[in-house]
Amino acid sequence: MRTIRVETSAATILLTEAPEPKVRDRQTGEIAKDAVSGEALMTLGVVYIEEGESSLIKVTVPEGGASEGLNLGAPVSLPGLVARPWESVFNGQQRHGIAYRAAAVTPAAFPAAMGATA
Repeated sequence: MRTIRVETSAATILLTEAPEPKVRDRQTGEIAKDAVSGEALMTLGVVYIEEGESSLIKVTVPEGGASEGLNLGAPVSLPGLVARPWESVFNGQQRHGIAYRAAAVTPAAFPAAMGATA
């Protein structure tokens, strides 16, 4: 499937769920690993706000890309954010969605108020 780059420069991204290990197999508790580097993967929740609309999304980052000092509700940066459409059949049901992945998650600053005058 194609990977689509997500432009985040005009968005406000707030952390809603702290990074935690991404579980590959819930029955065994096996942690997901990057197919190329072998590094453990983490998932986190964010609210992505742009042009007055918001979406709650889950993002996967490599374990080494999860910065210290992340606070719930605080703005974060997701360098290298990409979206990848996916589909599968689970228990005979067709499922589909979008998986998000970033190179890292780091603390960011709140953007200046849009349309503010000096």
